[in-house]
Amino acid sequence: MPLPRRHLTALMARYNGSSILIDCGEGTQIAIKEKGWPFKPIDLILFTHYHGDHIGGLPGLLLTMGNSDRTEPLNMVGPKGLKKVVDSLRVIAPELPFPINYIELEDDFEELWFGEYRIEAFRVQHRVTCYGYSILVDRAGKFDVERAKALNLPVQMWGKLQNGDEVEYEGNVYTPDMVMGPQRKGLKVTYCTDSRPVPAIADAAKDADLFICEGMYGEMDKQEDAEKKKHMTFYEAASLGAKAQPKEMWLTHYSPSLVHPAQYMDDVHKIFDRVYYGKDLKSRELNFEED
Repeated sequence: MPLPRRHLTALMARYNGSSILIDCGEGTQIAIKEKGWPFKPIDLILFTHYHGDHIGGLPGLLLTMGNSDRTEPLNMVGPKGLKKVVDSLRVIAPELPFPINYIELEDDFEELWFGEYRIEAFRVQHRVTCYGYSILVDRAGKFDVERAKALNLPVQMWGKLQNGDEVEYEGNVYTPDMVMGPQRKGLKVTYCTDSRPVPAIADAAKDADLFICEGMYGEMDKQEDAEKKKHMTFYEAASLGAKAQPKEMWLTHYSPSLVHPAQYMDDVHKIFDRVYYGKDLKSRELNFEED
């Protein structure tokens, strides 16, 4: 439940003019406004599952997006039943100036492409069907000028090869792999909430730049509650981090009884030392590694 200084679940990622939202709990609009971020560039909304604390803020957000002069299609991804759930919520937002494309997940693992980034969806273990997500920005290899010169290709054709297109010149076909170096490390953010600790989560978050994971309970005596309600303790989440080895990990999705997450971090760091407690409006800018 929301607290006076704590909204419900949502994550926004922004890349190259596009915004990706994961979940849309109550207070999401307020958090976006507080960050000073616009609503119009939200091109994709991913839903982990359809409990109210993860989707209750959607109708208002759609109305706000409609008032931002958006006309471009909005993509939504979630477990099976997505369109039915969203259509029910849209009773109070029936007319929007943009279409919605629905993609419903059914397999344990699915990979989706949206422009310059791709999404990996992986099934986790909650009381209802629930997915975690990784957002990935792949990075091509460096263009090799010397190899391009050796092929005697005109300079004006180099750009197409850099963009991944084939070119034809003097009866020969040239492909990007002929002038591009090996793929470089891209960016990866993995997000998981409302689940027991299962191997699929650590596998999905392996070597992520940022791994955001639920830690519902920090109290040592809450293990039974976590198991019963299909959630995780701080310590179970940290164990997943130790297996996945992300550069940085945040805990989120706290129980209302957990007011001061910082007090538990010393014990958490004994399991994995790159874990930090999340809080509203926390953000991080991720950059490609220097060559």
